[in-house]
Amino acid sequence: MSAGRISEGVGCIAWWGFSPARDLSSMGPVRPEGELNVLLVGSGDPRHILKTAAGLQNDGSLHVWVIESSMEVVARQLLLLYLALMPQETMGDNEKTEVFLEVFGNSEIRSQTEETLRCAASQLSLSILRPAHKKLDCSFRERDELARIFKGWIHPQSPSVLMSKAWDYRVREHLGTRYNCKSGCFDWDLSMKLHEKGCGVINKQQYARWREQGLAFEVREGAYQITNPTLLSSRVFSQRGNKVAFKGYWGDIVSSPYLAFGIETEDKSLLKTQNGLHVKVKHTLLIRACAINRILTSASIFASNNDKNNTSECFSDLMHLKGISVTFLPMDALHKLPEKQKHSHFFGAIYFSARFLSPIFTSILFFLVNNPYFLQARCKYCNLT
Repeated sequence: MSAGRISEGVGCIAWWGFSPARDLSSMGPVRPEGELNVLLVGSGDPRHILKTAAGLQNDGSLHVWVIESSMEVVARQLLLLYLALMPQETMGDNEKTEVFLEVFGNSEIRSQTEETLRCAASQLSLSILRPAHKKLDCSFRERDELARIFKGWIHPQSPSVLMSKAWDYRVREHLGTRYNCKSGCFDWDLSMKLHEKGCGVINKQQYARWREQGLAFEVREGAYQITNPTLLSSRVFSQRGNKVAFKGYWGDIVSSPYLAFGIETEDKSLLKTQNGLHVKVKHTLLIRACAINRILTSASIFASNNDKNNTSECFSDLMHLKGISVTFLPMDALHKLPEKQKHSHFFGAIYFSARFLSPIFTSILFFLVNNPYFLQARCKYCNLT
């Protein structure tokens, strides 16, 4: 396989991370006291934020600073946080788990999920346009871009992108002449790459279905036929000397969203193996549901005191929970943080994606972190490394 094909499989935008969710407050040798400032660079999704919120002690305090390379990813993270932290009175834990997993990892969703997504996008659109919004430390241009993205989720453009065709186009481009034997390619990638790297709990049939159609989490029976707008973005191509933007699916088509939510669980009985094989392979979907359900159940407790009648303040309240604050920084903030002395040794932990790894960024990170420890996404489970 050529290097170009490998890069094509990963995609040009990270809709999810290639590592499991981690409690950032307990990753170091000693749990820090007082407020912990954490910088997330290119995490792709809010899994670490939710996991940390679920395990935060009553006297703990956490401030998470997020930098992403695309406003589409920022918008999607805001949506996933909004869904995850909705009060239980508004949406039950089981329903929330199903909706979260659908939006997170399915190329196509059910009609009920689409309605929930549109309502959430409407609330987010109203919130980010407020000039005094403290949790979006972005320029007005970036705020306008977020508003445009949310509007596109609420009222999709016509004709809309057909996800089934967009996904199949990516698969054909990635496999090339091997497309006619794609089932064997999927099985090889799973067995010789993901399983070899410790992801044996991923089921063969479920992985193959995701590779072929983009459906990772079919929690219940239903018609998954509506394009998931949060997984659509624009990519610029050169066409006859001109740059043209094409809207479609340009994310990962090889590693799967199971790496973020789906290969670890607190219920170790679901991971039991015998003769090197997982005994409860039919329960792999349950593993994913249980893992995210426990995180969402714990994290949503912090949102229970929100005023449900005050819709204009709802999003702001969710983004500043008890002892937890999340701030989204501009896309170019990583280069500018070292320019201010107050950021020197400011962060107690830093998580950064391997996509951002370079000698320049490494020197920046050591300027920002206040101890020798920081968390790096090494893509241990990534299908392509």
